[in-house]
Amino acid sequence: MQSKIMRRYLAAAGVVLLLVAGAASIARAAEAERPNILFAFADDWGRLASAYAATDGADGLQGLVRTPNFDRIAQRGVLFTRAFVNAPSCTPCRSSILSGQYFWRTGRAAILRGAVWDDSIPSWPLLLKDSGYHIGKTWKVWSPGRPADAPYGKQQFAYQKAGGRFNQFSQQATRMVEGGKSVDEAKQELLDEVRGNFKQFLEDGKSGEPFAYWFGPTNVHRKWIKGSGKDLWKFDPDTLEGRLPPFLPDVPVVRQDVADYLGEIAAFDAALGVLIEELEKAGKLDNTLIAVSGDHGPPGFPHGKCNLYDFGTAVPLAIAGPEVVGDRVVDDLVSLPDLAPTFLEAAGVAVPEVMTAHSLWPVLESEDQGQVDPERTWVLSGRERHVENARAGNLPYPQRSIRTPEYRLVINFRPDRMPLGDPYRLDSSDPPSEEEITENTRVTLPDEDAGPTKAWLVLHRDDPKWKSYFEHAYGQRPREELFDLKKDPHEMQNMAEDPEYAEVLEQLREQLMAELKRTGDPRLVDDGKFFETPPMAGPVPDDANRRRRNRN
Repeated sequence: MQSKIMRRYLAAAGVVLLLVAGAASIARAAEAERPNILFAFADDWGRLASAYAATDGADGLQGLVRTPNFDRIAQRGVLFTRAFVNAPSCTPCRSSILSGQYFWRTGRAAILRGAVWDDSIPSWPLLLKDSGYHIGKTWKVWSPGRPADAPYGKQQFAYQKAGGRFNQFSQQATRMVEGGKSVDEAKQELLDEVRGNFKQFLEDGKSGEPFAYWFGPTNVHRKWIKGSGKDLWKFDPDTLEGRLPPFLPDVPVVRQDVADYLGEIAAFDAALGVLIEELEKAGKLDNTLIAVSGDHGPPGFPHGKCNLYDFGTAVPLAIAGPEVVGDRVVDDLVSLPDLAPTFLEAAGVAVPEVMTAHSLWPVLESEDQGQVDPERTWVLSGRERHVENARAGNLPYPQRSIRTPEYRLVINFRPDRMPLGDPYRLDSSDPPSEEEITENTRVTLPDEDAGPTKAWLVLHRDDPKWKSYFEHAYGQRPREELFDLKKDPHEMQNMAEDPEYAEVLEQLREQLMAELKRTGDPRLVDDGKFFETPPMAGPVPDDANRRRRNRN
């Protein structure tokens, strides 16, 4: 069945549905009506946006975070309450989004350190370019990996000459304030870089030519300046007391860390406002499909980045634009790789058969709320190796998960390993110093980003009051973890061994494994040999050679 948007293109081309016509000629005939596409994608932005206060309640962090521009897109279009990444690690997550496939189908692009893009894999930005779109990107699309931003044409479509200081927002703004500027002046100077890059991109487009623009700031990724959430955005850490999820210690250091994270989210949202404003000035807002999201959960926090729990895999998602029926809240489970066929269908471009994701247009065009598509009741996520960890033999921590409205099942294929890397030196006769842990917490447990929350947990790992928090975050995990999300929304209590859940466990296990087999996950072949041997398990040869050169 043709979607409304495709039927519109066919009608614009003056063809009858029974007439066989070439896709290229249809696209050319309807080119004047093809929508522009703006994808605003924040590094490390988990599912925290003020629009979710209405769905989640305002008692937690959703009642404190402020994202008025994201909320505006959500109100104009569709707010997705159950959007997830396919992998909670930057490069594999982006590989899945760009390819419209599960990350485990992207070869060496399925890892972070040592990733290499396979040019035989179709990516939606280059397919749009080939169909006549003016494409461009600012800052991060696909990295680390080689060649950098390869699925977006490498660097030939980069628009960032106006500057890149926004990517270190709190550092740069704090420096300017210390130099005598007001907070508002410092913010404006950084937002002007966002504006300048986008305006240049718009000016370079030809008349009547549709565009696709990827806005990829990295400011929400660590590091942040301590206290910047309050100093720049008025997020008072004291207001977070009693609002943190139960896997985070409710102590001043952690509340401060979360407040600073909320500040970086606010900065991203302010930049989104600049993009919307420029679209309005150019008269292009009404014909631009806007999608806004983040690439996984918060860095340096338990349950966040590099974990398959909701705090690590759930992300904000709002989509608005032509043909999207707006002011709706949708509870369908969707995965960000679904954006690839969605963007292609919007542009009237054929979706490659190799894509495993599914277009969101049936949901976007519907007038319903809640559960719209009865088939969208589950999503998969997984991960392998995040960073290299030579002390642990560079071995991955392989996980796959299925998430439904009621349950999450996680399978840890190597439960004998440490989920976030080797706890190097913590129990040795020569443990790292407090300064070393505080300044660079990747000296241990390297698959979790450095940060004050992680440092605090490591330093308090033997304190009887907090030891359970440390062990919950960093200790070994059983092969299977099953969570009843209705009773346990923060995924704290594993029910996999409970006889009451035996039937649910078996059904989800079979469903997960069947989809992994159907899509050719190498983790299920030869005991995971593909992921367990170099270069996927590291060290990658080029990196080893680089280290030798550096030593010399």
